[in-house]
Amino acid sequence: MPDSTLSSTEIMRKGVRRYTKSYSESQLSTTEIDEALNTVFLYKLPTQNTLNGLRTTLRFYTEPYVGSYSTNTADSSDPLYNFKNAYTVSNGSVFISGELAYFTQSRSDFYTKYPRSITSKSIGTGNGIEVTFTGSLDSYPVLPNDIIFASKDLSDNYLKIYDDGDGNLTGNGSGTIDYITGEYNIAFYTAPKDGEDIYVQSCTYKASRPDSVLFYDNTFNLRPIPDKSYSIEVDVLRRPTEMTNAADVPDIAEWASYATVAAARDILMYRGDFESAQILEVEMQKRADDILYKTVIENRVLDGYIL
Repeated sequence: MPDSTLSSTEIMRKGVRRYTKSYSESQLSTTEIDEALNTVFLYKLPTQNTLNGLRTTLRFYTEPYVGSYSTNTADSSDPLYNFKNAYTVSNGSVFISGELAYFTQSRSDFYTKYPRSITSKSIGTGNGIEVTFTGSLDSYPVLPNDIIFASKDLSDNYLKIYDDGDGNLTGNGSGTIDYITGEYNIAFYTAPKDGEDIYVQSCTYKASRPDSVLFYDNTFNLRPIPDKSYSIEVDVLRRPTEMTNAADVPDIAEWASYATVAAARDILMYRGDFESAQILEVEMQKRADDILYKTVIENRVLDGYIL
């Protein structure tokens, strides 16, 4: 447990007041101090230092025929709830049902390995009157966000209806598409021209056990698309705990010393006292180096080096 005697929020507040020579509430409010401290803890500390004390494992489970898993703010019981604000994903390890998987944050690398082969096929012909078309795709299941129904109207203007990733169709018409069965129901706002083909573009796939993960735009994309439920374990860095009460302590005791100096430096910068802020900048870097040195030692142990 962190040393609550020397690293509590109350102790850090006193330190900030001493560094900034602001000993009263009228000179510097406790609210302002806490805001500066939490800015350091939540945003600067994780990005400026690779902290092993924040390492943890994020575990979630796939669903059949669902290849993308994003952060959400609706279901607090979901492991990915508020993910983008709670964790940071590094280029660490990802395990799928216990086996090490290929992991990348590069779209080009991922889609080179698993290209999206989009095909085009006619589903019918316009007669200048009919706007509604129903049926089922010849090949399915199909990937979301890659469905387009297209044709031309009486004035040779292009008509396009495309999916929104949730099975709804929008654009120059409306309708629905079932990604798993391939069944569709579309209605153009204006009728396709007489004799004009109506094409659908889609990307089919065969569901099976995933072995690769792309993390992009706060979304985990799996390939192959899962055919059933699999456990996904991702090495992540969680954000440090927010300091809100006087007795609160940081996750690692020595972070308090760094955060105190960094918060005081930021406050002095806001005031325009750049000379005093520069003095604290030097001290802050020394304390950051201490944290970084500990992390380097921990990483060498993790990598199997004998010190």
